[in-house]
Amino acid sequence: MTPEIEARLQSFGIGLVTESPAVSIFVRESCVAMVGRGAGGTQSLGSTGMITENGLAYLVWREGQPRLAAKGSEVAAAPEQVEAIRRFSEDLKNALQLTA
Repeated sequence: MTPEIEARLQSFGIGLVTESPAVSIFVRESCVAMVGRGAGGTQSLGSTGMITENGLAYLVWREGQPRLAAKGSEVAAAPEQVEAIRRFSEDLKNALQLTA
């Protein structure tokens, strides 16, 4: 990771948890995202979710309603949770300069 990317991540309050040749995991507060690395070093934002009392839960939509789905459970997502995940995803895309 370049010093420029590290500085942008820091400016958004995003931390790098772990990094492998295939994926990096980033966090901010209770939000978590996986970023995959493809051929030629291209990066793409994968799943984004939150750490909940039931573990890592991903934001999913069921019949137009936001839900947090974790292994063995699914609960309604509060508007604040949806917004936190949305902001985190956008900030991470901006920090990493991802186009999609």
